[in-house]
Amino acid sequence: MSAHCLLYLNTHRLTAYAWRQGRLHAEGVFENGEQGLTAFRDYLQDRQNCHLSLLANIAEEGHVLETIPFLQGADRQALITRKIGQHFMGSPLAAAFSLGYEKNRRKNEKLLLSALTNPAHFDPWLQRIADSEVPLAGIYTVAQLAGPLLNKLGGAAKRSVLLSMQDHSIRESYVVDGRTLFSRMAPISDSSIAGIASSFAAEAAKLQQYLIGQRLIGRDENLPVFIIAYPPAIPAIDNACPDRGNLSFSIIDSHHAAEKLGLKTPPEDNRCDPLYLHLLATSPPRQQFASAAHRHDFQLARIRRGILALGLTALLGGLLFAARESYHAHTLRHETQELQAREADMQARYQEISSSFPQLGIDNDTLRRLTDRHAELSRQQRQPEAALRRLSRAVDQVPAIALVRIDWQIGRKSSDTSAVSEGREEITTVHGNVRLAPAATIRQVLATFEQFVDLLRLDPDNTVRILQPPYDMVSDRTLRGGEGIGVTGDSAQVRPFAVEIVRTIAP
Repeated sequence: MSAHCLLYLNTHRLTAYAWRQGRLHAEGVFENGEQGLTAFRDYLQDRQNCHLSLLANIAEEGHVLETIPFLQGADRQALITRKIGQHFMGSPLAAAFSLGYEKNRRKNEKLLLSALTNPAHFDPWLQRIADSEVPLAGIYTVAQLAGPLLNKLGGAAKRSVLLSMQDHSIRESYVVDGRTLFSRMAPISDSSIAGIASSFAAEAAKLQQYLIGQRLIGRDENLPVFIIAYPPAIPAIDNACPDRGNLSFSIIDSHHAAEKLGLKTPPEDNRCDPLYLHLLATSPPRQQFASAAHRHDFQLARIRRGILALGLTALLGGLLFAARESYHAHTLRHETQELQAREADMQARYQEISSSFPQLGIDNDTLRRLTDRHAELSRQQRQPEAALRRLSRAVDQVPAIALVRIDWQIGRKSSDTSAVSEGREEITTVHGNVRLAPAATIRQVLATFEQFVDLLRLDPDNTVRILQPPYDMVSDRTLRGGEGIGVTGDSAQVRPFAVEIVRTIAP
């Protein structure tokens, strides 16, 4: 993980701090000059893996309240850029903070435009950072952090003033709803505790008059004033700043403030730099003053860190997948060994049992082929039961039919009459006689025969073909009415016939 380095820049020097687990460690002080810039460049050579955050406390800082129409996207950004150019002469170190929208039909947006109006003071330091290619996360100001600091210390009020000592001067910030709308620095001529206390009281009154003149507060409006003070100076400040007029003073112990913020290295004097630096390290604002060119290396570092995180995630996923597959392979290997051992045991038992069987004189493969063939022949073997069942019913219903011979076979014989061709048919050939009374006519004989044939055809699986009818009905012979009598006397007429019944064998 990249280290977090904090840079504190004022009018005369830049101080570098390392922040680790709630502790601030001073690592170097660099004066504003060629010698200090050279030392700062050497300091950056060993900080390639650090992320820098620059906190500025300078007097050249401007704040302007603006109202723009409701816009979005590129149009809004273009208008903000034009407004910043108008107010701050195109300073590249500028930012716009949205204060919400007006509650009317036009829905205009209220903005706080802030800029560091002396970018030349920052250029030498930023140039050394760019040359060293150390990632710069952003540029922030003490005024920007005043509102969040006051909120964390419990000084929530709709309008209030925060006073703190910074670099032999007093930082005065006017905070509205947790956001700094105005801030300035007032020099201190007397650095004694009594002088600092009187300066706090005087500057609070001056700031109140200025805010009234700018119509930022009402003349009769009560204005809370919060002062962050070093513990030994609190009694003197308390005596010098009693509540008077519309000013109500509240003193915040800097050591108690450090404990509340989680800072383990509290301020050692009246200066409140450590509180702002710790707040910047733990809760940096979303907006800052550095341009995209200044943060180029930081963006590359973020992309690099994202790629590394993605690679590590993919590697971890691959390792987990490989471990899972290895576990499954080990489980399958163990199960395979168990199955092989079980198979060997069952094979041994089979050999033991099969050795007690009577010997057949043939091997197992031949025996298996014989049993398979026997099963196949058994499936193909059929009996004439189904074919004869319908025939018997027809004979029962027509008593005049007398059967002489029945031939039954599966398939038809081939032309050489020595073998039966394969087929899916069973053929029943029926030879019989029609026995009626001597006085029966030909029509009666034919009617009896046709009744018999129709009964055979009731079975849908049967196909009936007449091989020989009871009468030879050929075209060259004349059929006479008296031919119904075949035998004289009381003996019955006997008319032979032959019928072939073809029945399809179901698969």
